[in-house]
Amino acid sequence: MPASPRLTVIGTGYLGATHAICMAVLGFEVLGVDVDTDKIEKLSSGEVPFFEPGLPELLTKALESGRLRFTTSFAEAGAFGDVHFVCVGTPQRADSEAADLTYVDAAVTSLAPHLDRRTLVVGKSTVPVGTAARLAALLRSLAPAGDEVELAWNPEFLREGFAVDDTMRPDRLVFGVTSEWAEQRLRAAFQPVLAQDVPVKVTDLQTAELVKVAANSFLATKISYINAMAEVCEATGADVHDLAEALAYDERIGGRFLRPGLGFGGGCLPKDIRAFAHRAEELGVGQAVGFLREIDGINRRRRARTVDLVVELCDGDVAGKRIAALGAAFKPNSDDIRDAPALDVAATLHRMGADVVVFDPAAMENARRVHPELAYATSALDAARDADVVVLLTEWNEFRDIEPAAMAAVVRRAKIVDGRHALVPAHWRAAGWEYRALGRPSLHGTGHA
Repeated sequence: MPASPRLTVIGTGYLGATHAICMAVLGFEVLGVDVDTDKIEKLSSGEVPFFEPGLPELLTKALESGRLRFTTSFAEAGAFGDVHFVCVGTPQRADSEAADLTYVDAAVTSLAPHLDRRTLVVGKSTVPVGTAARLAALLRSLAPAGDEVELAWNPEFLREGFAVDDTMRPDRLVFGVTSEWAEQRLRAAFQPVLAQDVPVKVTDLQTAELVKVAANSFLATKISYINAMAEVCEATGADVHDLAEALAYDERIGGRFLRPGLGFGGGCLPKDIRAFAHRAEELGVGQAVGFLREIDGINRRRRARTVDLVVELCDGDVAGKRIAALGAAFKPNSDDIRDAPALDVAATLHRMGADVVVFDPAAMENARRVHPELAYATSALDAARDADVVVLLTEWNEFRDIEPAAMAAVVRRAKIVDGRHALVPAHWRAAGWEYRALGRPSLHGTGHA
């Protein structure tokens, strides 16, 4: 076997495409595998099928190097690869809060019959603890090479909008392995990354499976904690932004993820904490993570409270009112609208009879596909034209940079709900705007956002 293993990446969605492209740029021979021929054709022709800064340029570079190819053939993948990364999605099941493992199981059962020599299969997908042990047994039973095929787990920690950096310069690597050989294969498969002195935690399969959901649950808790404080601030007239700033000076707490506002969404945090709580209940330790149910509840309430603020600014009724919704993606620098708080708020206002006009710098196409009932604008100012209320729902920098006076010139009424605490209240109030944000007094003239 060559010192530098040949890699396959099963699944070319957000995680898989990023991993395949970055690994090829780092010098590995990589084969991307997917059952979706449309995805394979797009990637093969140099098109990234989602929005991620820096990735299209790297895809061009990787294809030109000749080190990256894509296929729909598992037989080709089995013959090519020394290390196979499984990067398929694990969405929430339609009928419960559990993770849907259909795609993970399909990837393993499709690949295994083509593994006829000693090889390593590495799970990167986020799965319920215990999945790896089951998949390892499945691999051994289906692969011609039997026990010569090993399974390892290497969770991903990509932040959308920063995925290239997080792949090529991660803050840590976690290797869940059952043998020294598997650890050495993984080290070889990450050699250029490890050469940058990236910390590695070598552990067992079940701990490696838990790392991602534990990390996401902690972040979700921190986000929801400050939003719970926002609810208290609303009841007392206190200012949650100032409270968060005061807490952030405590180095035990820190300011990261302590930003009050509309809460979290996307394809990871919401479904991961629900799947984690569901799995804990299956294991008989549901009480230990019972707080995650409340975290989910706090997060959902933020959306309803944002709608309430818009209704307040419309004197109690949004029917027939024009609302400019700035943002559709669940976070800036992404076109991902999965469980997006922004679109949830926009769609709720539409159902209440409002005339909602949405603008997002990257997620318009995805938003239109899922919410064709909403109207869409060509810019933030276009969305704001004749609006009764402007509501900022995704904290894109271009929204932070809006000139309050310029927007005031096009709206019907200068009223804004800052759902992300992204604006400087004093600037907007000075330009004549009525400014509202969750957890902030309605007439607080010295905002320091």
